[in-house]
Amino acid sequence: MNPSHIFYLLIGIIIVDYIIHTILDSLNASHYSDAIPHELRDVYEKEEYQKSMEYKRTNHSFHQLTSFFSITITLLFFFFDGFAVVDTLARSISDNEITISLLFFGMIIIGNDLLNLPFSYYQTFVIEEKFGFNKTSKTTFVFDKLKGWLMTAILGGGILALIIWFYQLTEARFWLYTWMVIAAVIFIMNMFYTKLIVPLFNKQKPLETGSLRDKIETYASEVGFTLKNISVIDGSKRSTKANAYFSGIGSEKRITLYDTLINDLNEEEIIAVLAHEVGHYKKNHIIINLILSILITGFTLWVLSLLIGNPALSIALGVPKPAFHIGFIAFGILYSPISELTGLLMNWISRKFEYQADNYAKNTFTAESLITSLKKLSKNNLSNLTPHPAYVFMHYSHPTLLQRIKNLNA
Repeated sequence: MNPSHIFYLLIGIIIVDYIIHTILDSLNASHYSDAIPHELRDVYEKEEYQKSMEYKRTNHSFHQLTSFFSITITLLFFFFDGFAVVDTLARSISDNEITISLLFFGMIIIGNDLLNLPFSYYQTFVIEEKFGFNKTSKTTFVFDKLKGWLMTAILGGGILALIIWFYQLTEARFWLYTWMVIAAVIFIMNMFYTKLIVPLFNKQKPLETGSLRDKIETYASEVGFTLKNISVIDGSKRSTKANAYFSGIGSEKRITLYDTLINDLNEEEIIAVLAHEVGHYKKNHIIINLILSILITGFTLWVLSLLIGNPALSIALGVPKPAFHIGFIAFGILYSPISELTGLLMNWISRKFEYQADNYAKNTFTAESLITSLKKLSKNNLSNLTPHPAYVFMHYSHPTLLQRIKNLNA
């Protein structure tokens, strides 16, 4: 294909993606003032509901601003040969192709992060602060950013260096070796996420002995769920929002409760949330998601192997000398429509899994406690109770609160 045609195809994909998501955001915003469904009337008091609508509108306006800024910078980068400038700068530092690629992506990632830093700061210390969510100190904010860069450099840089090395050695078959490495990383991260990654950002401690732990262990025993690790994470260090999640496989499986969840819910509601997480394990959702992620990764890498060697990709971005990192940028944009489709599929599967986990909690514990816990969490997070169906279809990995309650009451 002609490089100029590829260039305008890339621009077209970026603009169409921006338009679609802007329309979806606007459709969703148009439902903010909808009447609350009868089943959800007890979630908010009148003043709290007004606060939730203000929170949604504030975030919508802010997202519109950041999205417009992002696409403007991206298009300027394309039309003024920004990739060629960064490539030239990287080549002025080293003549090793792997090092050049690492420098190229490092400058792109850090540059993008610095451009978005004011927005991230405003989101955390103005918007989240205004609505009573933020607990992050400025020191924590800075160290989180530095730790994120360090992790990206070590993990992302290491994987990228391996990919390019495989490409230099095997060319057409590099995707197979890369797939094996990334599959191993995905598996390790699923197994040891709470041991390897979480401690870098949060403190974890075992759930203290007492009534709650006794009830959790009793429930786990009743449903035949071997549970040795119940952790509490200091989520209140950054936000008042609550959460719980399941991680690990086999002997490494672990339930993690945010301290904010323990503060917001009573013991019966916490057990119901935990029963939902156990449902994910019992229904093999963890394994299925792991397999699907690995399969999608393999497909993506195979498509990459078909396109990455085309010199027209580099020329389209203003770089006359073909390079893996330039072709990778072009591929990422060309592949984004397919990525949207696989994302839709994964969200659809995820919503199905959430219903199944809810049903498991209903059948092995109580529907009532799970319903009240979901309502409390939605209230405390100022969640949107009336999202547009199209927005839910495109973006939600969980069913809406109304859909979940109707299912639990069925």
